[in-house]
Amino acid sequence: MKSFNKSLKWLIVLRVALGIMLFLRGIQFIYDDSLVKQLFHEQEFLREYFWLQTMIPWAHLLGGFLIILGVYTRLAVFVQMPIVVGAILFTSNRPEPVHLYSSLTFAIVVLILLIVFLFNGDGAISWKKMIDKEHQHEV
Repeated sequence: MKSFNKSLKWLIVLRVALGIMLFLRGIQFIYDDSLVKQLFHEQEFLREYFWLQTMIPWAHLLGGFLIILGVYTRLAVFVQMPIVVGAILFTSNRPEPVHLYSSLTFAIVVLILLIVFLFNGDGAISWKKMIDKEHQHEV
């Protein structure tokens, strides 16, 4: 039973870390919007979807926040997945070398964690579980 609880704690730590990574990436994109604009400028067909330049940072902020709290985690993950897959596709053909701190490596790690939490959901300790438990005691 103890090993099961330890694995649950690691999943919670990973969920919060994923949320923080996405939240910070959203802040980074808002602070320096040239990062997203450059990517959209380089990809000719993305120029028609200029509104995504505004949506992506805010999706990362809101999605990261929801994932940190453990509220609507699967929905937040589902919204993040196309953005991260797009990041992988568009950064993989860049001349930037792939190393531990590259955008491609970051996006691949985030995608793997998104897949884990698409299946795992909110986890054992989450804001949603606490709210649900409170409602059960009131009834």
